[in-house]
Amino acid sequence: MTVSEARWNELFARSVGSGAGDEITLILSQAGDDRIIAFSGGYPHPETFPRAAMEAAFSGVLADPAALQYGPTAGLPGLRDWFAGWLGEHDGLRPSDSELIITSGGMEGLKLLTGCLLDPGDRVLVEGPSFMGAIMAIQNAMGVIEAVPMDEDGLDVDALARTLAGGRKPKFLYTIPDYQNPMGVSLSVERRHALVALARKHGLLLVEDVAYRELGYDGDRRPSLRTLAPDVVAQLGTFSKTFSPGLRTGWISAPAPLVAALSRAKQFTDQCTSPLGQLLLEDYGRSGGFDEGIITSRAFYRGRCEIMTKALEAYLPETVRFTRPRGGFFTWLTLPGEVDTLTLAERALAEHITFVPGSIFYPDDRGRHELRLAFSRVPGEQIEEGVGRLARILAEITGKGL
Repeated sequence: MTVSEARWNELFARSVGSGAGDEITLILSQAGDDRIIAFSGGYPHPETFPRAAMEAAFSGVLADPAALQYGPTAGLPGLRDWFAGWLGEHDGLRPSDSELIITSGGMEGLKLLTGCLLDPGDRVLVEGPSFMGAIMAIQNAMGVIEAVPMDEDGLDVDALARTLAGGRKPKFLYTIPDYQNPMGVSLSVERRHALVALARKHGLLLVEDVAYRELGYDGDRRPSLRTLAPDVVAQLGTFSKTFSPGLRTGWISAPAPLVAALSRAKQFTDQCTSPLGQLLLEDYGRSGGFDEGIITSRAFYRGRCEIMTKALEAYLPETVRFTRPRGGFFTWLTLPGEVDTLTLAERALAEHITFVPGSIFYPDDRGRHELRLAFSRVPGEQIEEGVGRLARILAEITGKGL
C-alpha cells in the first residue's frame, strides 16, 4: 500500500509544502548543461580552484589522524587559529576562540542563525532585493520578512531608520555590504557608519554576509560591519568563492553568547564540518596560497565583468538600466515596465539562455521587471553571444528594434 500524494502533503511540515528551495534546486540542476549559456548560477569558475595546491597537500593532510575523524563542533583548532589571525590582519579585528565557528558553507550558517534566532512570526529585515537563499532560510524558520530598499550605494539607511521607527522590533537585519547578491553594489563607508549607529540605537542585530568581500576587482576594502560594531554584528562568511565550493566550508564570527548557541544547534545538523576540508584549507592558508588565490580571482572576475559590461552597453537599449559592479559575480538589470522577466525567462530558455528573474529576490511582489545576470562561470566568448540573444528576445517582446 502506497502513501497517496495528498497524504504526503499532510505529512510534510509547512516549510516543505511551501516549496522553499525550489529556485536554488533549479539553478543547480542547470549547472552541467553545456547547451545553455547560464547567467543564472552564481558559481565560482573552476579556473580559480586551487587544484595543484590541494594535490600537493593531500597526502600530508591525509596522514593527520584528524582528517577522517569526527572533529570539534566549532571547528579544528588549527584552522580557527589561522583564520582568526587572518581576519585580524586584514579586517583589524581578531575574533576570540569563543567568537568563531566553522560551518559547512554559508547556507548552513544561515540555517544555524535563523534556527537560533527566530520563532514563528518574528519580524526580520532584509535588503530589497536580497540573496534568495537568505529569504528562503528565514521563511523556512517562519519569520516574517520586510525588505528595505537599495540603490547604487547599497542599503538605504534613511529608509531603514523610518522602518525601525514603527512596527514590532525586528530580530535582525540581514545585509550583504560588499558586491551584493543580486545587485553587485556595495554599501558606502558613510552608510556603514550610519547603519551601525542605527543598530546600536535600536538594539538591532546585524547579520553581515561577506560572501564576496574578498573579490573587489581593485582590492578596495571598506571596513566590515563586524569591525565597526562587534557588539551588534554577526558576520557570516564562506570559503566557496575563495577556496572551493565543493569542500563546503564557511564561518560565523559573532558575540560569544550567539556562537555558543550556534555550536549547540550545529549538533543537530552535521555535528562538525568536514575535518578533511578544514585541514586542506588551513594548509592552503598557512602556505600563502589563500592570499595569492584571492589576487588571481580578482583579476579573473574583473575580466569577466568587463566583457559583460561592454556587451550590455553594446546590445541593450537605453530603456534598460544595469549596475556596474566593482567586485563579485553579478549585475542587476531593470527593464521597461511592460516587460515581465518571468515571461522573458521562458522565452530565453527556449533560446538556451538562463537568468534569474528579479521577483525571486524579494519577499513580496516586487521585482517583476528586474533580473540578475551572473557572469562568473560563463565562458568569456559566450557572454557577448548570450547578451546579444537576450537583447533580441527583449526587442521581440517589446516590439522595438535593437
